[in-house]
Amino acid sequence: MKRKLLSVLLAGTMVLSLAACGSSGGSDDASSEGEGGGSEGGDKLVVWTWDPAFNIPAIEEAGKIYKETVNDKFELEVVETLSDDCETKLQTCAESGDFGTMPDIVLMQDNSFQKFVSFYPEAFTDLTDSGINFDDFAEGKLAYSTVDGKNYGVPFDNGAVISCYRTDILEQAGYTIDDLTDIDWNKFIEIGKVVKEKTGKFMLSGQANSQDIIMMMLQSAGASLFNEDGTPNLVGNDALNECIDIYQTMVKEGVFYEVNEWDEYVSSITNEQCAGTINGNWITATVMGMKETSGMWAITNMPKLVETEGATNYSNNGGSSWYVTSNCKNTDLAFDFLAKTFAGSVDLYANILPTTGAIGTYGPAAESDAYQEPQEFWSDQPIFATIVEFAEKTPSNNTSAYYYDVREVVSTAIQDIMTGGDRDTILEQAQADAEFYYQ
Repeated sequence: MKRKLLSVLLAGTMVLSLAACGSSGGSDDASSEGEGGGSEGGDKLVVWTWDPAFNIPAIEEAGKIYKETVNDKFELEVVETLSDDCETKLQTCAESGDFGTMPDIVLMQDNSFQKFVSFYPEAFTDLTDSGINFDDFAEGKLAYSTVDGKNYGVPFDNGAVISCYRTDILEQAGYTIDDLTDIDWNKFIEIGKVVKEKTGKFMLSGQANSQDIIMMMLQSAGASLFNEDGTPNLVGNDALNECIDIYQTMVKEGVFYEVNEWDEYVSSITNEQCAGTINGNWITATVMGMKETSGMWAITNMPKLVETEGATNYSNNGGSSWYVTSNCKNTDLAFDFLAKTFAGSVDLYANILPTTGAIGTYGPAAESDAYQEPQEFWSDQPIFATIVEFAEKTPSNNTSAYYYDVREVVSTAIQDIMTGGDRDTILEQAQADAEFYYQ
């Protein structure tokens, strides 16, 4: 029953996962020509990934470093495959019971993986005893690829949340970036009201039908929409109720601008309707497209919840990890390759940073000169090292195979609450709707 249900749910999951992952999402021009499987062993590995400006250059650089420093016979074949195609092909293999067309290594969106490993655990190789040092990765990021205490993936791109603000707009309202650092949401709303009054700008914007901001708030306190067993936890969830209260207040006070579509969200930033944005750090690519505003931006951490225990100023949104499939004929090679590149090479992360903007979650990379370099666009802040630091401070939280499905249910519920519906009644119905996926 559950496997049949997965095929129905995947289409929505793919769309949502791409929207939440910024530059990791793959382009419309990307191909998915590779129908063959992994290598036949020896010194070769076959990898599926997407995005010729981001993930593909990163894995190719990893292959180059491994060949030059570890194994001069090593071969890496990269098959450009869109994220949703990776997931569709994996599902097809699993449904047929034949993983022979899977690659040796595949990149997957973090929240999508939870669904796949839940339904198809036989598709992936346990990396727990692979020799990879998982202690070098941020706990909050690592949790996405850890199931029942087993490590299945090597974290790659960093989804640590950052607050990006226009320093010139803040200055007009009498504030600096320091005034928005290490604050709570009450203080943020107070500042936002002044900014709106003095500049006419909203502080933030976001899609009303896709509640990224609520999810980021929850994780910042180690809270979530789910219980420890992955079942939905919407009724009587005090952290969720606090997040909804904050969201309602921000919209009511003109601090938060609600939009309907992703393009509208991007436009609200680029058209200078907002003084800033809070999102996964991949949003920097959008911000930096505003070349005329170079030197007028700065980043800091996000506000924290006021009443919820365990509240911090750090969260995560988006990102992906590398997985070894069960079709890999030479797992020792795959393990060693990942251990000495994405889980062991500071040079790799330093080399890909200038060309791809790919910020990893590998802790030691933050000490490299490339990560410590001040960035002119961002008021000469060393933002790359700061982002890794934020990732290391991000709490983990409960997730579920139905993460995107339940998030959509909650987004709809919040819209109903915002139009005047009774919160308790709406959340009770949302709980029932969410539980449908678990039947």
